[in-house]
Amino acid sequence: MDDEAPLIIKHSGAQTDAKNHTRDVHILSSSFLLIFLAYGAVQNLESTINTEENLGTISLGILYSSFMVFSFVASLVVRYLGSKNSLILGTTGYWLFIAANLKPTWYTMVPASLYLGFSASIIWVAEGTYLTSTARSHARDCNLPEGTVIGSFNGEFWGLFASYQFIGNLISLALLSEEKGGSTSGTTLLFAVFLCSMTLGTILMCFLHKRDGKREEGLPDSSASFYSSMVSLLKSTITPLFDLRMLLIIPLIAYSGLQQAFVWAEFTKYIVKPALGESGVCGAMAMYGAFDAICSLVVGRVTSGLKSITLVVSAGALIQFVVLLWLLLKYSVDSEVVGIVYPFLVAAAWGIGDGVLNTQLSALFGILFKHDTEGAFAQLKVWQSASIAAVFFLSPKISLLVMLVTMLAAVCISLAGFLLLTLQVEKAFSHAI
Repeated sequence: MDDEAPLIIKHSGAQTDAKNHTRDVHILSSSFLLIFLAYGAVQNLESTINTEENLGTISLGILYSSFMVFSFVASLVVRYLGSKNSLILGTTGYWLFIAANLKPTWYTMVPASLYLGFSASIIWVAEGTYLTSTARSHARDCNLPEGTVIGSFNGEFWGLFASYQFIGNLISLALLSEEKGGSTSGTTLLFAVFLCSMTLGTILMCFLHKRDGKREEGLPDSSASFYSSMVSLLKSTITPLFDLRMLLIIPLIAYSGLQQAFVWAEFTKYIVKPALGESGVCGAMAMYGAFDAICSLVVGRVTSGLKSITLVVSAGALIQFVVLLWLLLKYSVDSEVVGIVYPFLVAAAWGIGDGVLNTQLSALFGILFKHDTEGAFAQLKVWQSASIAAVFFLSPKISLLVMLVTMLAAVCISLAGFLLLTLQVEKAFSHAI
């Protein structure tokens, strides 16, 4: 009996650890949903509610410029603070941005946007670090294949996260649909509800267990460690730019940012609001979010390698190309029933294209850049943020026509670069055989 006791205790401890791992994934996924259902809905409304001197659009441009800059150093900050502390710190920027919208002026929105850029870069690096660490611990404690557990935990996180657009915009639609004329009571109530949602999400994160204890110890004692970390960080960021594969995929990365910014800035302002009104923006973006989430789940399951990625990306690019061409040549605001349906159809089709790009880019990076994943994903965030910022800054100065032509050219160039990349990879693989 005495010999069996340690085995029983060890088995019980492993079960407890396994429950803690899955519990942390549930908490992390729920926290991100609560935070981003609020932020995502407010971001969609920025170009339509803060229209004076294009405050909303320019604020988003500042935000994503800040996001781009801080993406270069985010991993270093997370390494010093630890992933859990960085997650909690990252939520503060989103809370401040929503609060600034209660009294939107240049003196509130610009500082809030700058700080959110920093917070966003921190929270996303911390999310990837924490989720991967949790999955590896779970695989080790339960004697499971590491890759299977990482895929399962990421599937739960992204499946729940992808629904934020749908839920957040339905809340916006419900609260703004009662707003009369120039009244702002509905908007104020909406922001108050979103602040409560974000506060709950931040509180939930406090219940996460700390991961990778050696990384949670804080700042290193030696300044030499700081400089060596900076050198390592710069190398991981710059080295991928000397890789032909990265150079060929950068246009597709940039386009993925352009098409996201297009739906947030141009689509809501020029297509949805004239046809459906301000509350209609929420309904159309809920449709966009629903199809984005469904598409992400479906194409994620059918992705098996470079060939499947090529087919899926080509199909997604073709869908968005057709939508852009139709908007350029045929679309006009119509008060009839058909005119009301059009924005929802465009939102659904655009959501499919966005779901394709989000899932397939991540899968492609995992396949092509196994030896420098951190540097590769740094490039993903830098180029996406840069293109998003460019759209928000240029949006007030250019017409919808110019934006549509630019988007058409961008999708063609990015798809051509991507197809050339697949040919290069397949050629290198055949030579290796």
